[in-house]
Amino acid sequence: VQLQASGGGSVQPGGSLKLSCTTSTFSFEYYAIAWFRQVPGKGREQIACISSYDGSTHYPDFVRGRFTISKDSSKNTVYLQMTRLNPEDTAVYSCATPKPPYRDRCGDGIPFASGGQGTLVTVSS
Repeated sequence: VQLQASGGGSVQPGGSLKLSCTTSTFSFEYYAIAWFRQVPGKGREQIACISSYDGSTHYPDFVRGRFTISKDSSKNTVYLQMTRLNPEDTAVYSCATPKPPYRDRCGDGIPFASGGQGTLVTVSS
């Protein structure tokens, strides 16, 4: 299933960006959605997840307090608000759903699909 990530761009250190993730093929109401980022030569890392089971949100320590994931069900869109960006946040950001049989929860050990085409975020002065 392809998800569309958008909203990337260039920003100065300390700046903010808000990314969007959406699809027209299914409802986010029943799926956990995670944001990932990847830089060339490195593996994909999960940076935020929102569960459709209980609405809980999950972040790794290196973004907690700076990034916020949220969902607008009326627009079938999941957002990633990023603040206090630094050059180490430069990456391609994408979103994905859990692989079957997982569907609605976040957590360690839950595998996620590869996701759709990402959006590039560049943090530079």
